[in-house]
Amino acid sequence: MLKKKIIGLACDHAGFLFKEKTKNVLEKKGYDIIDYGCYSEESVDYPDFAHKLAKGIINNNCEMGIQFCGSGNGINMSSNKHKEIRSALCWKEEIAEQARLHNNANICTMPARYISFEEVEKIINIFLKTEFEGGRHQRRIEKI
Repeated sequence: MLKKKIIGLACDHAGFLFKEKTKNVLEKKGYDIIDYGCYSEESVDYPDFAHKLAKGIINNNCEMGIQFCGSGNGINMSSNKHKEIRSALCWKEEIAEQARLHNNANICTMPARYISFEEVEKIINIFLKTEFEGGRHQRRIEKI
């Protein structure tokens, strides 16, 4: 039997509704979820949740992460402060695919205020199914 992929989720208040919808979609697809917060639409600071998700991946509690904030930028920058994290800001399927293929991204960050949930689902699907190409891209990742 194949081991289920464990996906970590994080957001700030602007991304809360998308995180909750994402959790439901992923659970229906058979993924195990670790929810690193936030847990409501009450105003919070995105770095608190980005750091929890990043540490979850670094500590092997989850394999990959998905996170949201209003523009995606703040939570993405916070996650990328961690040495082993490669968080990609994705607003289109093609960007998510390239993030996995060429950058071996381990967190997919999305701008909750600028894309629809239909787009979110497409981005998540491609991000989770795309494998890293390796080769010349591994050399580049090592330089990060």
